[in-house]
Amino acid sequence: MRDIQNYSLLQHNTFGMDVSCRRFLEYESVEEAQQVATILRDSHQPFLIIGSGSNLLLTGDYDGIVVHSAIRGIEEHDAMVTAGSGETFDQLISWCIAHGLYDLINLSLIPGDVGASAVQNIGAYGVEVAQYINKVEAVEIATGKVVTILAAECGYAYRQSLFKTEWKNRYLITRVTYQLSTVFEPHIDYGNIRAELERQGIASPSPEQLRQVIIDIRRSKLPDPDVEGNAGSFFVNPIVQRSLFEELLTHYPDMPHYPVDDEHVKIPAGWMIERCGWKGKSLGRAGVHSKQALVLVNRGGATGNDVVTLCRQIQHDVKAMFGVEINPEVNIV
Repeated sequence: MRDIQNYSLLQHNTFGMDVSCRRFLEYESVEEAQQVATILRDSHQPFLIIGSGSNLLLTGDYDGIVVHSAIRGIEEHDAMVTAGSGETFDQLISWCIAHGLYDLINLSLIPGDVGASAVQNIGAYGVEVAQYINKVEAVEIATGKVVTILAAECGYAYRQSLFKTEWKNRYLITRVTYQLSTVFEPHIDYGNIRAELERQGIASPSPEQLRQVIIDIRRSKLPDPDVEGNAGSFFVNPIVQRSLFEELLTHYPDMPHYPVDDEHVKIPAGWMIERCGWKGKSLGRAGVHSKQALVLVNRGGATGNDVVTLCRQIQHDVKAMFGVEINPEVNIV
């Protein structure tokens, strides 16, 4: 177990915020996670559980304990895949494809760790990881007990789970098990996947081809964090009442949308931000990516508060133009 005082978090957040924490704890096994739980109980200090920091905005030094999983390993039995919470999620997808398991392909290149996938219910191109999670193994911080939580108990919804709300700071996730399939059923009708396949002259993509196309699309739209600090999609796409959507459609007939059910419709937040004129613009040292308005970036030397100020201005403008509230997907600390 790593236990470091006054630890820099620069390498643990993709926004590139040069801040530190009072203490950093990293566990590499279930037993070490139990040791960390004991430390957290006994210290009576605030603590923050992080993954790779790809969905995190730090607004200053953290005066407490930061906890990180380094549990590795991937195992498979009868298409049931169990991965350590510290595994990189995209590496898990690559492993699954190599072993003839294809369901997670549309989530390719989403940054973050396996443990975070179960917390955030990550999703892209019509697929959410909760569709395939079978169970989550964790250490309960209050007791140090090892528990197994079935997916049906996790309260999964669009970019939500009980791990983010009622169970926040209750568990240290150690492993996640996914129920996958050996049957390749490509999902290509969401976003511009089909158009890119046609552009490349691919009529019936192989799993490897589909994964590469999705990676190419994501790389074309999203900035490299090593060049411009960012946390990917900053805002959650809002789900609105169909009555509001139909009213907006009379004013914006070109508005993209995705039906959720009979009463609700999802509207891309990036489209609304772009219509408000923010795409490619900056506010101080923080800005909006020139190719994807859903992404806020660190132009260089921005603080977390600079990004928060930009976020709030964008929220104000979207509300003023569309009457829709957009909320951050990123965890702001």
